Amino acid sequence: MSDQTITRVSVDIYGNTYKMAGYESAGHMRLVATMVDDKMREIQSANPSLDTAKLAVLTAVNTMHDYLKVKEQVEQLEQELKQIKGGLNG
Repeated sequence: MSDQTITRVSVDIYGNTYKMAGYESAGHMRLVATMVDDKMREIQSANPSLDTAKLAVLTAVNTMHDYLKVKEQVEQLEQELKQIKGGLNG
């Protein structure tokens, strides 16, 4: 990793500014921050009485749920691809 440069960017999430650092592009980090902000605002609009801490936890739970669903879909597609390749080679 020593050949990669660290990108630093300031982002706004739910009215707060955060400094992010990582190996991804600034555009990627801003996109992630925007998606988190959008999800927090979506959940807040359906649950206006939530405080910020609970809103952040629900956002994390929703995001992890979405991640696991996509991961399962990828694994299923990879299995189907193996079966197709096996049928072509067999």
